Amino acid sequence: MAITDAPPRPRATTVEPGGIEAIPASRRHGSPWQLLATWSAPNLEFATIFVGVIAVAFFGLGFWQAMAALVIGNALGAASQGILSTWGPREGLAQLVLSRTAFGNRGNILPAGINALVAGLGWFAVNSVSGALALSALIPGLPSWASLIIIVALEIIVAFIGHDLVQFFERYATYVLGIIFIIATITIFTHAKLDFVQPGGSNFSFGGFTLAVGAAFGYAAGWNPYASDYSRYLPKSSSVKKVAWAAGLGNFISCTVLMAAGAAAATIVGYNADNPTISFVSSMPTWVRDITLIAIAVGAIAANALNVYSGAMSFLAAGVKLAFSLRRAIVAAVFGIIGFFIALTAIPNAGDEYTNFLLVIAYWIAPWLGIVFVDRWLRRGTEIGSIVPETAKYRNPAGIISFVIAVAVSVLLFANQTVFHGIITTATTGSAKFAISTIGDLTPLVGFVLAAVLYFVLFKAFRPKLGGPLTDSPDLVVGVDAADSVA
Repeated sequence: MAITDAPPRPRATTVEPGGIEAIPASRRHGSPWQLLATWSAPNLEFATIFVGVIAVAFFGLGFWQAMAALVIGNALGAASQGILSTWGPREGLAQLVLSRTAFGNRGNILPAGINALVAGLGWFAVNSVSGALALSALIPGLPSWASLIIIVALEIIVAFIGHDLVQFFERYATYVLGIIFIIATITIFTHAKLDFVQPGGSNFSFGGFTLAVGAAFGYAAGWNPYASDYSRYLPKSSSVKKVAWAAGLGNFISCTVLMAAGAAAATIVGYNADNPTISFVSSMPTWVRDITLIAIAVGAIAANALNVYSGAMSFLAAGVKLAFSLRRAIVAAVFGIIGFFIALTAIPNAGDEYTNFLLVIAYWIAPWLGIVFVDRWLRRGTEIGSIVPETAKYRNPAGIISFVIAVAVSVLLFANQTVFHGIITTATTGSAKFAISTIGDLTPLVGFVLAAVLYFVLFKAFRPKLGGPLTDSPDLVVGVDAADSVA
């Protein structure tokens, strides 16, 4: 099927055909405000709650100090989500395809590959574990592996069918999960001790604060590489401001409310961070406990429908050539199956693995953001339709060089993981598990700034190709997907 022979808009139950090709005007539909639900529903899950838990239980902050850090991290991640979402309607392209302007077709293989692994496998495993633990708690005697099979099967079905079912599911999940989690949050706050004092009499450390900011940013910004995947179907004439506000607010509000519930839960006497799901619902009346566990399980499906869908998109954006019309759907299913086995191994040590994972997300996304934002600014007023197709063979070494240097330097100097401490972090921290250094984790901040500065300088040095005037943008960008000519 040639890309210009676009099929009519599918129903929610129709498997979305194709891969990462541009969305033609005939298939554009929807309102910018649907993004409010798209980016609210996937955050209505326990993984979001647990970010608030670790800010208090692992990073040594009091409730109000934790909330300040979480709000800053969420605001930064939500702001970038809103900005990136505005890029989708113009060309109708996925986020990691748009990334080709900053990295070139070959160089973009690295960020696209990282995101495919992180989204399609990493995030998928994390969220599947939280959903499976909730389902096992709800149904006594149901083994965690059996719960995991049920959760993963539902996640794969939604992602396999594609965009319209994802949007439909997220919209209605937002209503149901939103109500349940509001009830759960109110219940938690009736038992929380917001004046909780950490052992030693201190509720604040700069190191713990930066770690909490980094973890919250890592979670909220974890959606950034997917942003235009879900705005690319909107009409080209969609309001830029509405797209930005809808995507940003959906991300920020849902993250902040649920992280607040997690931070409050961690102040309740007897909260056990090693068994976070059960501890979170233990203070609730039975009926609230049960609907909350259901919401946690459904929330995992809402989150992973996006993770597997966009993981498949990133995999194809790396230039993989799969000669069949349902290539995106099949890749999504394969990612889900592999993610199941990763999740199965992660269940016994979920807390530690998740904390490390959140910070690692920020380590690569922050430099990537610095590069793509500067690139977009340097290309203002120009079209990109002539340089992103596979056939253009476009090169831009400035992006990949900046990215590799920024990630390497920031991680080697400032990373604060249970498995690896950067040079500067090591010099300012103890050896205990989750020890808090005096600087915490500055990796995302350093990575973002360093990548942005390097890219600006190298862009001027390498002078990569620019497109023509924006007014010359083609109505439909052709040749983006490596399999266009054979699918």
